[in-house]
Amino acid sequence: MIRRIFMGLAVLVVLAAAGVAIWGPGFVERRLNPVTMPEAGWPVSPEAEALHRRLVIGDWHSDALLWDRDLLDRAGRGHVDVPRLAEGNVAVQVFTTVTKSPRGQNYSRNSAEAPDNITPLFIGQLRPFSAWFSLKERALVQAAALRRAAERAPEALMLIRSAEDLQVLLEARQNGAQTVGALLGTEGGHPLEGNIANLQVLYGAGFRLVGLTHFFDNELGGSLHGEGGAESGLSDFGREVVAEMMAKHMIIDLAHASPQLVRDVLAIPGTRPILSHTGIHGQCASPRNLPDDLVQAIAAKGGVIGIGFWADVNCGRTPADIAASIQAAIALVGEDAVSLGSDYDGSVDAPFDVAHLAALTQALMDAGLGDEQIAKVMGGNMMRYLAQVL
Repeated sequence: MIRRIFMGLAVLVVLAAAGVAIWGPGFVERRLNPVTMPEAGWPVSPEAEALHRRLVIGDWHSDALLWDRDLLDRAGRGHVDVPRLAEGNVAVQVFTTVTKSPRGQNYSRNSAEAPDNITPLFIGQLRPFSAWFSLKERALVQAAALRRAAERAPEALMLIRSAEDLQVLLEARQNGAQTVGALLGTEGGHPLEGNIANLQVLYGAGFRLVGLTHFFDNELGGSLHGEGGAESGLSDFGREVVAEMMAKHMIIDLAHASPQLVRDVLAIPGTRPILSHTGIHGQCASPRNLPDDLVQAIAAKGGVIGIGFWADVNCGRTPADIAASIQAAIALVGEDAVSLGSDYDGSVDAPFDVAHLAALTQALMDAGLGDEQIAKVMGGNMMRYLAQVL
């Protein structure tokens, strides 16, 4: 009898673990990545739809790789997958790997020693054991998933590793292909694990963009949301990483960087960083948005500013609110330095998923932007930057 009881309990434990693995991650993703679009959708005129189809569209930031979905399948949750990217007419999507997120994450102050949210998510998703406790391996596992998807469906998804790859992609799309270009990045430099040799490891795995910090201070320097505060700048290791990234023609991303880290990077001769996903502080005074003068300084060095889609950076939840942030960005840095940085699938809300991106084209038309300005913001500026920097 006792043996039967123990066997029954063991079966229940196995079933419970299987249930968590099967349904838990999906439940978490649905809760953290809501779409706030009305049931009837946002209205899009035939004129806006026609313009949207003519655009070359690019977006600087999606965390879809974190959620262990097959990107080649259309999902019923989250914001991004390849079928929806094609439906939204996106030419290039940056996919970033998330490897660590502090418990109680907020925009003000986070400890690098806080319990990590990503560890239980990776365990619950039954990701490879090597990635359970190594930040570098977590980045590499997500990168491998993207690479496998591109290998399985090259007509649908192409990895972008160079300016030449980008040119091949854009020429193919001009000739009627619907292939989506995928550029790989990491959200924060902590997967380097303090070892400069790991930058080559990431580069070899296809990474071409590195956000130096995320929600906590790391070996490279201070976060906008870390314990070191606004004056926590670039470390000696961070300077070594920046120099090596420049030598490899990698993209330096200052999203989540502390003000002093931004100033330190900009002071290095030859740097041309971007701000991949943000709002404009003068238009939405969120602690997530850098001071306007630093945004201007990034643009002055030839960088571009990616405007996010979520409420915290736009102070609103509609396409018109995103358009207002884009207008504020144009007023601040000029129409040649503004682009899209949705932060899709990054534990944020969005007023539409990527399949319904034409709603933003409509909002920009409604805001009075001309076709040429819309073309620049929706992807033209990003393509120019990539062609020059990669």
